Amino acid sequence: MLSSLARAVFGSSNDRALKSYKRRVIAINALEPQMQGLDDAALTAKTLEFKERLEKGETLDDLLEEAFAVVREAAKRVLGMRHFDVQLIGGMVLHDGRIAEMKTGEGKTLVATLAVYLNAINGKGVHVVTVNDYLASRDAAQMGQLYGFLGLSTGVIIPGVEEPERRTAYAADITYGTNNEFGFDYLRDNMKYRLEDMVQRPFSFAIVDEVDSILIDEARTPLIISGPSDEPTTLYAQVDAVVEAFLAKGQVAEDGKHEFYEKDEKARTVNMTELGAETVEEMMQSAGLLNGGLYDRTNVPLVHHVQQSLRARTLFTRDVDYIVREGKIVIIDEFTGRMLEGRRYSDGLHQALEAKERVEVQQENQTLASITFQNYFRLYPKLAGMTGTAMTEADEFDEIYKLSVVEIPTNLPVARDDQDDEVYRTAAEKYEAVAKLIEECRGRNQPVLVGTTSIEKSEIISNLLTRKGIKHSVLNARFHEQEAKIVAQAGAPGAITIATNMAGRGTDIKLGGNYEMRLALEPDIDPAALRAEIDANHDVVKNAGGLFVIGTERHESRRIDNQLRGRSGRQGDPGASRFFLSLEDDLMRIFGSERMGGMLQKLGLQEGEAIIHPWINRALEKAQKKVEIRNFDMRKNVLKYDDVMNDQRKEVYAQRREFMSTDSVADVVTEMRHDVIAAMVENRVPEKAFAEQWQSAELAVDVKRVLALDLPVEEWAAEEGIDEVHLRERIEDAANAAAAAKAEQFGQELNAYIEKSILLQTLDHVWKEHLLALDYLRQGIGLRGYGQRDPLNEYKREAFMMFAAMLDDLKERVTLAMAHVAVQPVAEPPPQQMFESHPAPGEPALTDPVMEGFISEEVNPAQPESWASTPRNAPCPCGSGKKYKYCHGKL
Repeated sequence: MLSSLARAVFGSSNDRALKSYKRRVIAINALEPQMQGLDDAALTAKTLEFKERLEKGETLDDLLEEAFAVVREAAKRVLGMRHFDVQLIGGMVLHDGRIAEMKTGEGKTLVATLAVYLNAINGKGVHVVTVNDYLASRDAAQMGQLYGFLGLSTGVIIPGVEEPERRTAYAADITYGTNNEFGFDYLRDNMKYRLEDMVQRPFSFAIVDEVDSILIDEARTPLIISGPSDEPTTLYAQVDAVVEAFLAKGQVAEDGKHEFYEKDEKARTVNMTELGAETVEEMMQSAGLLNGGLYDRTNVPLVHHVQQSLRARTLFTRDVDYIVREGKIVIIDEFTGRMLEGRRYSDGLHQALEAKERVEVQQENQTLASITFQNYFRLYPKLAGMTGTAMTEADEFDEIYKLSVVEIPTNLPVARDDQDDEVYRTAAEKYEAVAKLIEECRGRNQPVLVGTTSIEKSEIISNLLTRKGIKHSVLNARFHEQEAKIVAQAGAPGAITIATNMAGRGTDIKLGGNYEMRLALEPDIDPAALRAEIDANHDVVKNAGGLFVIGTERHESRRIDNQLRGRSGRQGDPGASRFFLSLEDDLMRIFGSERMGGMLQKLGLQEGEAIIHPWINRALEKAQKKVEIRNFDMRKNVLKYDDVMNDQRKEVYAQRREFMSTDSVADVVTEMRHDVIAAMVENRVPEKAFAEQWQSAELAVDVKRVLALDLPVEEWAAEEGIDEVHLRERIEDAANAAAAAKAEQFGQELNAYIEKSILLQTLDHVWKEHLLALDYLRQGIGLRGYGQRDPLNEYKREAFMMFAAMLDDLKERVTLAMAHVAVQPVAEPPPQQMFESHPAPGEPALTDPVMEGFISEEVNPAQPESWASTPRNAPCPCGSGKKYKYCHGKL
């Protein structure tokens, strides 16, 4: 009560923010006559003037009103567009590092130019992040004209751009690109071996378009760069064949439950029943895939294969969760309906789907580098975003990214009629009602946009309309390339467009049709005639009621529903929206309250009839809020675990950059060598122990193995009065002398190159193994909760211990490699095959690229007696391809 009273007196925080921005709008408007009086050259010269003023101590805030006035005038001259007052407010919100919520059609692309220009004049670079390549290219080309007029350079990052062009694009004042490309470039940069090979420069400011899609919808899927593991792929097809027969063998009860497994659609999990486990065990044994019991310790990997195959066949549906395209499984984004090219499910699930669909099973991949979008975008000192729907997720933006949301009023009042939902008993009745409304709209030349939640459902409606002879366009992941073209014409008279979720987002649906798109697609058409045709069509559509948006079911997130509704009623245009639901819809079936179905039965819902009531809307909104809270908790949990890895990742990447920026890492290598020697001595010479208790012979073997030195350690230990300090110093002196002799033999330049190469490659290799170990730890850590221990604290503790062990391993590997390096010059290793994907942990690689080429001269493959000098992580001289420690050097 007190909060509502305070809002009534003082206004909401949003109202207060808008009030302060409006004062600055008045100041910007006052400068307009002055800017209009400048010729083009004088207007362009303002950029140089602003830069000089910044150098003299003024801040970007000091320049804001004048800079915004300059951009507004330049946009009028170059683009033929003048920023509305509400767009100026949006620009200020972005400059302040906040999220601007602006309805569809309010010109967010133009809004961004204000904050982009102001923040680009300091020369540190601004990144504008879009959801797809088309928008990045389109916006860079269109808005690049404006920036070019004002003396600023623009670059664009899309897939297929080569590294030299990428470097140039990042060096530009403004860089457009997709979230994936920016993130992958960051990971790739931190796998380079020379600073000059890196493409990105230090981060300054980023504006994220469709910020809710990127920072929330995609926050659960990390960006992964991975390399192939040695896991065989034939087993996936063999296990899938057994699981397929296993599922067919089981009986399904009247309530739809299978006797062999139980699945939880909310949690997206499936588990075998006791009978199921016994049955699959017998079938696996009959197929010759299983020795012993299913849950024997040696069969753990096989159980994992069965589990993933079961998930693939019971929880993942073709044309809903993925499609098969050109012999490959392509994931479909659950929120946007877009194809996620190059992305792969982790942990063998993608391979299970490939086996299920009878396409070539690709190798599992091992993570080389990864980062979530949550942690990537928090690397920017200043971050802002814009979207049509952010208020429902304001708490998450604030908690995760420290971004507040400001709702910007529309330039013209919204005239869209948002009608109450219609609820039917079955999906078939619902689709018939949708088709009937589409026919009514077509009869009055009213364009219709039909939103669906999956490819499968879009095709059900498409087939229904085809049977009824209703002409329409289908926009889903199958027709991704035609997306902008189809959406641009969705506002033409009588046009019927079926879209999967928010496909086509970022392209305006203009009543009557899109003049610019038609002109680009039909270059031979007379522009004047086209303009007249579209103006006439605009009036026809406006009189018919504008664009009618039909939702064929509620999404689990209110924000996605709002995005669909927002396609209609842009810039004060008339429009309408209505959602059709059935009791068979996923949201109603899985998340709706039990009472809802009972309530509808009591109301006497008959076949073909619909229930329309505000109560239904409120009940659905409650169900959606429950799901949103659950999804937020899931993303927050992912972030808590990723934060642990992120701290370690930042440390490793900072260390790499330091190594790359240093001409010589000799001091680092020497310090590592001394630490390794100290650890060896400490391990074999217990503190305060008598000399006869020292493990002198074992220490001599360690010295031989790691340092490649034959030292009289046992004789030294037998000397009167020697202690562990003197013993360690003698070993250090001998190792230093050997390293100095090798450096002199190689020459300073080559030796420095070898040291840096070994250090960086070894760091990358131990980091890769550490990521795999963390992944395994993460998968099993939840079980600690059964022992009344907090899994997150356990993960933090063990991850820290593993990181410390990784650093010790790094020191030993570098020391060992430098001691055993051959006399011949060392070439850079060949580039490793890499994939940009989800992680799919496999077994550790058996060959160590760090050690290849650094084999001791004392090892002769033809003389097994010489193999004892082989470094532990080097390939075995026998030629098996395994590491020595896994082959003839096995302890």
